[in-house]
Parts: sequence; structure tokens; C-alpha cells
Amino acid sequence: MADYAIYDVFTGAALTGNPLAVVFDADRFGDDEMQAIAREFNLSETVFIKTAESAGHTALLRIFTPGRELPFAGHPTVGAAIALADRRLGGAVPANGIDLVKMLEEGVGPVRCGVRISTGEPGFAEFDLPRLSKRFDVDIEPADIGAALGLDPQEIGFENHRVSLWSAGVPFVLVPVHDQAAAAKAACNAAEWERVAPMADGQLAYAYVYCRGGVHHTASFHARMFAAFDGIGEDPATGSAAAALSGAIHDFDGLLEGNHALVIEQGVEMGRPSLIHLHLDCANNSIRHARVGGAAVKVAEGRLLL
Repeated sequence: MADYAIYDVFTGAALTGNPLAVVFDADRFGDDEMQAIAREFNLSETVFIKTAESAGHTALLRIFTPGRELPFAGHPTVGAAIALADRRLGGAVPANGIDLVKMLEEGVGPVRCGVRISTGEPGFAEFDLPRLSKRFDVDIEPADIGAALGLDPQEIGFENHRVSLWSAGVPFVLVPVHDQAAAAKAACNAAEWERVAPMADGQLAYAYVYCRGGVHHTASFHARMFAAFDGIGEDPATGSAAAALSGAIHDFDGLLEGNHALVIEQGVEMGRPSLIHLHLDCANNSIRHARVGGAAVKVAEGRLLL
């Protein structure tokens, strides 16, 4: 048997954000069992918490979609860090809150994650990107990408932003669109996407549609993520996509030196609004350091009878 909890991630309100299954004490489960359990939960991702390989680290994370394992993902990282903090504290939170640091081992490498737990407030976690966003120089035909997403050519691109391929561990074709109306129109044809989407980091890139602004007053960008070929029709919040987007923002917007705090909203069209915090430290015409963060709330818990 193993305990589990369900967290809504990148949100401070239950039944919004991106749901995540967190399976604790998962050393006993093999690859096939973890994949089957992820299919059973049928959430965009399930994270299994295992004993860390390094004595100085908090835990080893194995992250599965309903169809396969991922080397890295943002909302499982945030959700697992907060779940581990909640489990350790057991509700005994000092009146002024507590800050914790978690070192989490993932397929992409060690991930440093800071966690803030406060009484009466949702937990908040922020992690350093284990890899900075990298652009892949590949030929991408915007008309083909648009056709796979149900978008007209004139709806694609804004200002300096053009269709491009980026990865900070998980690859995404970043598809800028003129406005939220165009973003709302997008719908991914899985067969067409598999035909036209490029490969990077050993896997087919996901689709990430974005524009400036958002419904929420703090939003810098509005986004949607599609992975229909991977059992995820649409994802309400995707931290790894925000990580990839950081490179495009720096490249296309020509960010000046200093710290840039951005908020990306996602999941609005699904009725599960999410807010992803992205912090970029820029110097010498490059991103020197980047962090992704968000809140998470526990909505359910139970036990796997396996």
C-alpha cells in the first residue's frame, strides 16, 4: 500500500489550476506499475516520490503522463515540493510561516526548490530551472503548424514573436498569436501535429500557444498547451512550457539587464485558471538565472491498495 494526495497546482483555489497525483513512499513500484497507476489516475501527470540517490537530497521524483515518463515537468515539481513540506510539517506551521529548501532529483538532473508554508494560506514553491531554455534551429512552417492547430496564417505571430522551438528539458513549439480570441480558437489535431511537429531532446515537441496580456490583471502572457498525441488534450498549467518560453521572451523582447518578474496565465479556456510565476535574471545579453513558481492546495488524499 502507498499513500497518495491530489493537489491543484499553480493556483491558490481548489478545483482550479492543474491537478496532480502525488504518490508517497513509491520505492516499491517499478516502471510498468508506475505507468499503470498514472493511467489509473488519468491526470496530466502523476509524480512518484522515491528515496533520493544522494544522501544530501530530499527525494527522487519519477513523473508520468498517462502515456509515458517525463524527465522534468513544472507542476509535478511545485506540487511534490509542497506535498513533501506538508507531509513533514503535519499541520504544525509556525505562526509566521516557514521557509524550506528541497533538492529534488529528476530525469533532467537535481532541481533546487524553495517552499513557503504559511498558516491559512496555500503553499508556494519556486524552483531553479535545471536547464536554461535553448532554441533549436529547425525549419518550422508556420502555415503547417497553424493548420494543425486550427489557426489561420494571419493569426500567427505578434510584434517580434515568431513560431520557434525551445526546450528547458521538455521541447515546445511556441506559437505566438495576435490576441486571446485567436488563442481561444486553437484546437490541436493530434494526427496533423504528429505529422508536422519537430523532434527535440529525443521527443516530439508539444504545442504551446501564447499571446500578450490575459484575463487576470497580473498576467503578462496568456497561454494554452496541447499534447493530444500524449493522452493530454489540453493542460491547464505547464511549468516546463513556461521554462521554455523564458528563452523566447528574452530573445524576441530583448529584455534588458536585471530581474524580470512575469506571470503567465493558462487553463482559462478549460475553466481551470492557473497562474505561473516566471522570474528571469538577465545580464550580458543572456538569461543568467531563471525560476518558475506557483501555489498549490491539497484537495484529496487516500491510499493505493496495491
